[in-house]
Amino acid sequence: MSYTTDLAIELMVTGTNAGTWGQVTNTNLVIIQQAIAGYQAISIAGGAQTTALAMTQSSLATARNAVLKLTGTITGNQIVTVPNGIEKTWIVSNGTTGAFTVTFKYASTGTGQTWSATDKGIKILYADQSDIQVTDLSTLSGTVATASIADSAVTAGKIAGSTITQAKLAANSVGANQIIQSTITQSKLAANSVGPNQLISTGVTAASYTTANITVDADGRITAASSGTSGGGGYVLKSGVGGPASGTFTANAAANTLQFFLRAGGGGGGGARRAPNNGYWCAGNRGQPGEWGGFGIFSKSVTQPYAVPYTLGGRGTGGGGGYNGASSGNSGSPSTFDTNFTATGGGGGSGAGGGSTDIRYVAPYTSVTGLLTTVTGPNALFSSTTLDISSQKQAGVTNAADVLSNGPIDTLINTIVSYNANASPSVDTTASSQGGASNSGNSPGPDGAPGYQGLLVMFENIGK
Repeated sequence: MSYTTDLAIELMVTGTNAGTWGQVTNTNLVIIQQAIAGYQAISIAGGAQTTALAMTQSSLATARNAVLKLTGTITGNQIVTVPNGIEKTWIVSNGTTGAFTVTFKYASTGTGQTWSATDKGIKILYADQSDIQVTDLSTLSGTVATASIADSAVTAGKIAGSTITQAKLAANSVGANQIIQSTITQSKLAANSVGPNQLISTGVTAASYTTANITVDADGRITAASSGTSGGGGYVLKSGVGGPASGTFTANAAANTLQFFLRAGGGGGGGARRAPNNGYWCAGNRGQPGEWGGFGIFSKSVTQPYAVPYTLGGRGTGGGGGYNGASSGNSGSPSTFDTNFTATGGGGGSGAGGGSTDIRYVAPYTSVTGLLTTVTGPNALFSSTTLDISSQKQAGVTNAADVLSNGPIDTLINTIVSYNANASPSVDTTASSQGGASNSGNSPGPDGAPGYQGLLVMFENIGK
């Protein structure tokens, strides 16, 4: 007997089947019917396993059915096989329950076709002697006509991301009615895809605006702009601290620029000696005044959060007076802010023995003279001679800064630098502490006066 390779149908070999020809023919017709229209549900329930479908000669067989439905609850990945080398077409439905894969393949060749763990669909499969192939929408050509798509049948959930490209859209096919408000987000726009031609004009003139007044509508568009002062943010007095002191300065979270006055401690004045022969003002009998410490107004842009250390110098003590000689005053201590702002402490004045006959009064800063020649400090640079302090408040200031008052910058700085170590403004001690004045008689010369302390006065641009 001889059988076909694919469906195992018995062939009528010459000289055979005498007396049984009709029975064999009927069996073949039933087998052909199974291959054309047969349906069978096959359970593959259970754990991971392989279920072999048979192609039995001269009788009905599971692998010969036109339609197969795989059923049962599966608890592991499943493999369903058909005999190697046959050629046939099947409609196979994955009717199993359980989140596991199902693979339909030749017994020992090819990789076959696999339903994913969540795919419970139907596949049209065909065998080509080398492997099991699939026929579905991804392998078919042609188009789906508009009339074949029901109204509202294509929803967002059925459209894979990035599948609708610009090339697939007809010109002007997407209008305002097709765009739901707020559905076009930044992540959905290609780089440089929105240019001037895509933006609605708001009538704002292209220009550069200083401390601008800006009007923004509900859609975030700038509808008006003009130069003004409302956006400037006036400087407000934050704090004032006198030395010796150290700590951490923390800027207001709204501030992006600081302006501050930093001063080092001044040197103490030298002591005086007794003037012989009642020569009260003789040269060399007075102590020298102490030197200025460095001081200056600084401007600094800051990035939030901003918290930096500071150290404010102490004053130098005055030198001791004597009969025939006197000691020099002590130097003031430097002041620092952050890591790169430094004001150098002033040196102490020499004791009597070569001083000037004049009482030296040194004028403080003015917008005309700028820094005094006696000031030292590598970063002591006045970056501005004007500062808006018309609405500064006194709340929170301590020590020497308590004397600050409203007024122009010259008045403010004059007040600060004239504030001496004893916390009382004095015309006679505007620069630094004076040396002791010589005297006559049998008393020793007086001591030199102490210098002034370091000082930090901070302003922030946080409005008015």
